[in-house]
Amino acid sequence: MSTQPSRVFVARLLGLDVFDPLGDRLGRLRDVVVLSRGTRGAPHVVGIVVEVPGKKRVFVPMTRITSIDQTQIICTGLVNLRRFEQRGAETLVVAEMFDRRVTLADGSGDATIEDIGMDQHRSKDWFVSKLFVRRGHSLSPLSRLRRNETMIIDWADAQQGARTEPQAATQFVATHEDLKPADFAEALQEMSDKRRLEVASELQDERLADVLQELPEDDQVEILSALDVERAADVLEEMDPDDAADLLAELPSAQAEELLQLMEPDEAEDVRRLLEYDEDTAGGLMTPVPVILPPEATVAEALAHVRREELSPALASSIFITRPPLETPTGRFLGVVHIQQLLRFPPPEPLGNLVDKNLEPLSDHAHISEVARTLATYDLNSLPVVDDAGRLVGAVTVDDVLDHLLPDDWRAHEDDAPVKKLGGRIG
Repeated sequence: MSTQPSRVFVARLLGLDVFDPLGDRLGRLRDVVVLSRGTRGAPHVVGIVVEVPGKKRVFVPMTRITSIDQTQIICTGLVNLRRFEQRGAETLVVAEMFDRRVTLADGSGDATIEDIGMDQHRSKDWFVSKLFVRRGHSLSPLSRLRRNETMIIDWADAQQGARTEPQAATQFVATHEDLKPADFAEALQEMSDKRRLEVASELQDERLADVLQELPEDDQVEILSALDVERAADVLEEMDPDDAADLLAELPSAQAEELLQLMEPDEAEDVRRLLEYDEDTAGGLMTPVPVILPPEATVAEALAHVRREELSPALASSIFITRPPLETPTGRFLGVVHIQQLLRFPPPEPLGNLVDKNLEPLSDHAHISEVARTLATYDLNSLPVVDDAGRLVGAVTVDDVLDHLLPDDWRAHEDDAPVKKLGGRIG
C-alpha cells in the first residue's frame, strides 16, 4: 500500500475527490462509515461514502483504498455502484458522530465532538483514534479548561453517551451547506429517523423548506409533524405553494387546517385554492405564482423579473401577460412572452408587442394527460392555466408533470447496480 500519513481527520477529507489509479475521478467523499467494537474498543473504520456522478452515494470499503491524505483519495479494485444503505451496526461519522456529546473520562466535564481522527494500524485496518472536541460544561471548579475551548483527546478518554440521547446537528449542517437541496435531501434519507429529525430541526426555515420539497411524501410528513406547530407553519410559508398543498393533502384534515390558520393569510389563500383541485388536473399541478406582467411592461422589466434567483428555470422561461390585477386569479389573460423573445428585442420594447397569442392556455380542470401532451407537442417548459372566466390562475411546468408521473419512490429507485472496475485486479 502507498505511504500513508500517520493520521487523517475526517472533516478535512469531506468533499475530496476520489480517484482510481489511472487518475479517473470516481466521485467525492461525503462520509466515513465505522463499526463499534464495544464500550472500550475504538471503532473500526470500514469504508467511505462517495457521491458519484448522478448524485448517487455509494459505499467503498477501506480495503479498496490504496492512498488517503488531506488532498486526495485513491482506490482500486471493484466498486459496487448500488446506492449506499446503512446497516444496523454501522455509524456514519459526519451524520451521526459529529455534534455528539461525550463525558470526559477524567471527570472534568463534558464536550462535543467536532472532528474525528483515524489511524491505520500495522494490520492495514483503520481505527478511530482521536477526537477533536469543544469543551462544554465543567464539573470541576479547579479545571483550567474553559468553556468552548477545543482540544484533541484519545478515543478512550471520552465516555460516549447513548445513541438515543438528543444530539445537535450544527457541524453536519455547516459541512453540508454547499449541497443543493436535492443532494441534502438524499443525505437525510440515509440517516436514522432520530438523526433525520435532529438535522432537519437545525436548518433555517427557508433551507428546510427547499429540502422538504425534495423528499418523499412520507419523510415530509414525518419531519413536518415533528416540528413545533408554529414553526411548521413558517416552513410551509417558505415552500412553493403547490408543494405546500401537496404536503398538507397528506396530513389529517384537522392538522392541515390548524397549520393553514397559522400561516400568513395571503400564503394560506394560495394553498387553499390549490387544495380545491383534483391532484391529476392542471389546477392541482400548477404554481399560483409565475412571472406575471401587464402588456405595458418593457423587455427590461421582464428580464429583471426572470433573473430572480428563487425562480426555477422552467418558470423563468415564460412571462404571462394579463390585465390587472396581476396576482392570481388575475385580470383577463392576454398571452405569453417567451424568454428567447426578450433577447431579440431592445429593452424599451413593450411586452404587449411580443405576446404569443397562438398558444392556447389550459383549463384549470384539464387532465394531466392533456397537460403532458401539450407540453410535448410545443416543446415548452411551462403552460398558462386559466379558469372559466379566462383569468390566469397559475402555470404548470414540465417539472410538475414529471413529479406527478414518476413513481412515488423515484428518488430512491434503484436499477440493477453495475460494478465499476477502477483499475488493477482484486488479488
